[in-house]
Amino acid sequence: MDPRFAELAQAMTLYFDGLHHSDIDRLGRVFHPEAQYVCATDGTLTRLGMDEYLPMVAARPSPAGRGEARADAIGSIAFAGPVTAFVQAACAIGPKRFTDFLTFIKLDGEWRIIAKVFHYDHAA
Repeated sequence: MDPRFAELAQAMTLYFDGLHHSDIDRLGRVFHPEAQYVCATDGTLTRLGMDEYLPMVAARPSPAGRGEARADAIGSIAFAGPVTAFVQAACAIGPKRFTDFLTFIKLDGEWRIIAKVFHYDHAA
């Protein structure tokens, strides 16, 4: 098997753990410092840099602390070359169910998210 799949799965573990525990240290290791966080679910554009997004995560109560069950999964991984990848993933935080499109780049031997574009729905 291509070792890039295991490398990206490891990066996604950091991502999912960081979200579940509101742990910006983990998220800071998986997001590139210049990454963009983008959503238009409510009909308006939300676009944040990491200097805005990570403090927002740090300020919220963690799903783990609220006793929420984990509901995260990698849907697919695709490569556009040796250092560019796309991961479709799903996760839940509170009543929101997220579909994440994560674009990764590999720099200095590490896969990092350079763009997170996502949609969310509310659980029934």
